[in-house]
Amino acid sequence: MPNFNQRSSGAALPTARIPAAAYALCVCIAVIGSNSLVLGPIAPQVAESFGRETPAVMTASGAFGIGTALAAILLGRLIDRFGAGLTLRVALGLFTLALAASAAAPAVPMLVGAQFAAGLAAGVALPSIYTLAAAVAPAGRESDTIGIVLSGWTLSMVAGVSLSAVMADSVGWRFVYAFAAAAGALALLVAQAMKLQGLPASAKTSSPLAALRVPGVVPLLIACAGFMASFYGVYAYIGDHLHRTLGLSLSANGLLALTYGLGFGAAAFLDGLIDRFDAGRFLPAMFLAVGCVYLGIGAASGSYVSMLAAVFLWGLANHFALNVLIMRLGALDPARRGAVMGLNSGVTYLALFIGTASFGSLYTAAGFATLPVAAAGLMLLAAISASLARPNAARRVTS
Repeated sequence: MPNFNQRSSGAALPTARIPAAAYALCVCIAVIGSNSLVLGPIAPQVAESFGRETPAVMTASGAFGIGTALAAILLGRLIDRFGAGLTLRVALGLFTLALAASAAAPAVPMLVGAQFAAGLAAGVALPSIYTLAAAVAPAGRESDTIGIVLSGWTLSMVAGVSLSAVMADSVGWRFVYAFAAAAGALALLVAQAMKLQGLPASAKTSSPLAALRVPGVVPLLIACAGFMASFYGVYAYIGDHLHRTLGLSLSANGLLALTYGLGFGAAAFLDGLIDRFDAGRFLPAMFLAVGCVYLGIGAASGSYVSMLAAVFLWGLANHFALNVLIMRLGALDPARRGAVMGLNSGVTYLALFIGTASFGSLYTAAGFATLPVAAAGLMLLAAISASLARPNAARRVTS
């Protein structure tokens, strides 16, 4: 595994190539990311088909988050024991079955249960992906490699979430989950074909929370919680705002998701610039930038065109922030990288549940415009917490 704290020689940088495994991991994360983001844009139609309100249907998204968080925290340590490649393939198989069950759900409780099962699988798959990404990254190309993997979130927006809104409009929401299940099977085949392994880093497992003792983990996880709660809290209801308040179709939700994905993906071309900065100082600044974007979204909430512009910047800023966050966490302790990434995924999806639930209550009581303001407050807390982390936890490896 690469040593993130060891500076590489300047001569090695031009010849280092992004490994093919990074692109395979990109496909895997695209499939998982599509499911974690797809319900928001199509929730109005799902709610209408079951005769329920949108917040009731969004409990399925919360269940996915809880399942992901539990599995990531309790089972993430198994990645270090059995290897990230094996755990990823098993998790992708279970994830595909859960998506098929979601497509066939006859009522909201069954959809919630299927999404909880999908969350359990995702809670093992995501930290496996991040662990493999850190392990295969060439020295001096960590940010570029992780950026390629994180581009899976762009694929999930462009080819997954945006198209799902169009599919829901034309053939119904159940086809969306059926299509996602087929994509899950494809991701499993890709992972198998690439022979992604990831050697075990430890001969035995430790307490699920033992990785909390790694210096720098706790403040970065607190920052992660604020970052993710703000994202999922706003994202969960922006589609309903467009549909019910601005009177737009579900296809408009898809275009918004596409715009976010384009912003997120465009940032990948600039990931190499991250190598010029000290990640310890860069991360708080990026969190503050994301907070400013949220204030812009709030100001633009009455105009669809203005929201598209703000959402593009949202994707751009979130990509940089997520890249550096993953890079910092992955550098803390290579021997316990799987456990640390498991905690990261656990916190991420606990934040999904808390953000979706709490922002839902705020949305019902005060409307959408209040959500970005609350999100900006959380980003301020995230920036403060990130600044308290050990400053040398992930100092850049390039000159």
